Amino acid sequence: MSSLSGKTIVMSGGSRGIGLAIALRAARDGANVALLAKTAEPHPRLEGTIFSAAEQIEAAGGQALPIVGDVRDDDTVAAAIAQTVARFGAIDVVVNNASAIDVSPSATIAMKRYDLMQDVNTRGTFLLSRTCVPHLREAENPHVLTLSPPLSLDPKWYAGHLAYTLAKFGMSMCTLGMAREHSDSGIAFNSLWPRTLIATAAVQNLLGGDAAMARSRRPEIVADAAHLILTSPARTTTGNFFIDDEVLAQAGVDDLSGYAYVADAELQVDLFLEE
Repeated sequence: MSSLSGKTIVMSGGSRGIGLAIALRAARDGANVALLAKTAEPHPRLEGTIFSAAEQIEAAGGQALPIVGDVRDDDTVAAAIAQTVARFGAIDVVVNNASAIDVSPSATIAMKRYDLMQDVNTRGTFLLSRTCVPHLREAENPHVLTLSPPLSLDPKWYAGHLAYTLAKFGMSMCTLGMAREHSDSGIAFNSLWPRTLIATAAVQNLLGGDAAMARSRRPEIVADAAHLILTSPARTTTGNFFIDDEVLAQAGVDDLSGYAYVADAELQVDLFLEE
């Protein structure tokens, strides 16, 4: 496959940033995209809502279904999947994009922030993935793609921001476990992580502001890598922890300069990856 034309994608989050970029890349193929997200109203520090994202998806050539809801809630997720199938008839792809971030150390992080990250990141990924499995079994080339890092036991990834690491590695463990659990079904479970910082609201607001943005790549690099993964044969592409530039390099894309947020800037390697 080289196109997602006619395929139906369910995505958690997606109002902005990497999730929206992935949705727009799929929309250019003519895909259907159901977005499950909480951002029904504009936020002063966050660009876009689920409805503005849906407008962009349809303008790009896709069909959009914005569903206001919380990926932490069992009934909401079940209803969202039922609504998606009723609208589009099937589910071909799941993208676990919703994620909360707080890089405070264990001594100072508020437990409500710990709980939020566990519930959105790990539990949300687990819940959305397993709820979609019965429908994915019926798909021609079913994929579940989770935006989470490669697993590592190196203590340096745990010491400074243990709560966040637990939540993100929990997402990656869903990839590892479900890939093996469903190996006979033909459903692909993979994770994707960026080599560098990506110019998103999280980087702007939480991880360094303008200086960090200047050392970032645009979300489109992750979107293009995701597209390559989601159009690959599911039965032979599962259980992987992909890095965006490695996916592109394998496809013959060596010049990544066009993805830079600021031309010729020195890029900063993302969290959970080595220099």
